[in-house]
Amino acid sequence: MTFENHLIREKSPYLRQHAHQPVDWHPWGPDALALARRLDRPILLSSGYSTCHWCHVMAHESFDDPAVARRMNDAFVCIKLDREERPDIDKLYITAVSALTGSAGWPLNVFLTPDLKPFFGGTYFPPTSRFGTVAWPDLVDHIARLWQDPDQRRRLRQSAESITAAVVAHLNGSRSGAVSGGPNPVAAARQALAQRYDRQNGGFGPAPKFPSPSLLTFLIAEGDARGARAGDDPEGLDMALETLRRMIRGGIYDQVGGGFHRYSVDERWHVPHFEKMLYDNAQLAGVLLEAHRVSGDEMFARAAMETLNYLLRDLQGPEGGFFAAEDADSPVSGDPAAPAREGAFYVWDHGAVDRLLDPADAALWAYRFGMQPTGNVVDDPHGMFTGQNVLFAAQGIEAAARHFNLEALEVQRRLDAARNVLMTAREQRPRPHRDEKIVAEANGLAISALAKAAGHFKDSENGARYQEAAVRAATFVQKHLYDAVAHRLKRRWCDREAGIDAMATDYAFLAQGLADLYAATADTRWRDWAEQLADVLLERFQDPDGGLFLTSVDAADVPLTRIKEDSDSVIPSASSVAALVMRRLAAWTGRDDLRAAARRTVDAVLAHLGQSPEAAAMMLTARLKAGRTKE
Repeated sequence: MTFENHLIREKSPYLRQHAHQPVDWHPWGPDALALARRLDRPILLSSGYSTCHWCHVMAHESFDDPAVARRMNDAFVCIKLDREERPDIDKLYITAVSALTGSAGWPLNVFLTPDLKPFFGGTYFPPTSRFGTVAWPDLVDHIARLWQDPDQRRRLRQSAESITAAVVAHLNGSRSGAVSGGPNPVAAARQALAQRYDRQNGGFGPAPKFPSPSLLTFLIAEGDARGARAGDDPEGLDMALETLRRMIRGGIYDQVGGGFHRYSVDERWHVPHFEKMLYDNAQLAGVLLEAHRVSGDEMFARAAMETLNYLLRDLQGPEGGFFAAEDADSPVSGDPAAPAREGAFYVWDHGAVDRLLDPADAALWAYRFGMQPTGNVVDDPHGMFTGQNVLFAAQGIEAAARHFNLEALEVQRRLDAARNVLMTAREQRPRPHRDEKIVAEANGLAISALAKAAGHFKDSENGARYQEAAVRAATFVQKHLYDAVAHRLKRRWCDREAGIDAMATDYAFLAQGLADLYAATADTRWRDWAEQLADVLLERFQDPDGGLFLTSVDAADVPLTRIKEDSDSVIPSASSVAALVMRRLAAWTGRDDLRAAARRTVDAVLAHLGQSPEAAAMMLTARLKAGRTKE
């Protein structure tokens, strides 16, 4: 039976993935919200993105099931949200679920009153109860029964009111606190990171381990400010450099094609969650360039180039804009009906490598990258990688040279040749799904990384190539997403259509990319455009008390509150990036209003972080670079 719901005309790849499910999904918008109010039904809001592994799992297990869909349709107004299109709505409700359960992720499933106030939620729910998690059909039925009982409904509404009050207070910047970390929040942040640092494996905290570009950028900038030297600063700069080295050697780094996967499920950076995001790789490329600058270690320059080459090869569209992400899952064979499996595109059977390479090179490759005949994934509770190898740099080049009695240069030459053979073979496999949504925010990050690389590798063929790619991406955004008359930006381009009013992160990250492009090219059109974007931030997003709201002052469909985010997570806050770019623009243009806005933003954010200054690592970086804006 073929189904079709209200998502069928949406542009988002994620929403279209759910358009033929039996769930009567609606996109977020006035029609769905009015329907919930008219029917006096709770809303079931499910948020995710098209390359999300567990979103696929829950969709297959529950949302594709007509019986489960019928139970959802009978009791709720069901809304699907692409978090990459509407990060403001996603942030609001993921904060609520975090407050309720202590953690949250995607798929985010949250139950709202008809007036959009959250009263329950969680992340992945299985189709049958297991591991102490309630089954999704049982949860749907339970909440439906509670809503039909007047007394229980009243309790749900009371709970929703208290949750909403706490979330609004947290997200709109109305809280107060002492200046973060005492008189020296920069030193306090470095000390806090030193306490969390994993001295055996690199990174901060236990598994799962995420790349943390903001933390690494802060540690490098803080080391610069103190005049620290690589190798002599174990409580600061060296934490960032060693973390990057461990990541580059690990399976989180694509040892064949370059670029970083989403995160590592283990503490050693070996087994990743295999999706690849533009925003991760763009930021990490920039951090690697900084690491090469301060250390001179060629490992960082090579990884930066390989990561940027991945972006150009696999994520850049034909007109120059960059697509959002690639999936973790892909079919295990060329049969369109074959099941998709986590990491199928990236893992290797030992025998397959033996067949592709001559015996000597196969042995060298296996030694270098930790391959075992029976597979090298030790902790694999779901059996996803049985007999497979996740490549990681188990041995260094010098160790391999000694082991095989070769010169180091010869080892590297043979490994590079073997990599080319394996890359060609891998390209014949079914590719992971690619989310071909072009988001202004992430493209700003990509432009920034490429422009920095153009300057870093100046006067080389690579430098010229990266500069050309940055210009093409900026030109694409200007042509397709920017209204040069009204100075307004759209957030995303998909299926040849621009849509969704841009958020503060879109304006700030694009302005940063353009500032970096001006620094690389001396072409004033990029500086002038960055200045226009900064003006829009001041006019439409600025909080008079400092910092930026995520949505504009005239945004039409903001639920509950305008969000003002202080912290820097995997994606830094708009306020942090705006403070950095406004200081640079002030230095170039002499505009005191931009300088004052940057200072006001830094002071306001740092005053609200209590004893966790490392949570605003990029804002601390903006503070550190206040005197270096002429770079």
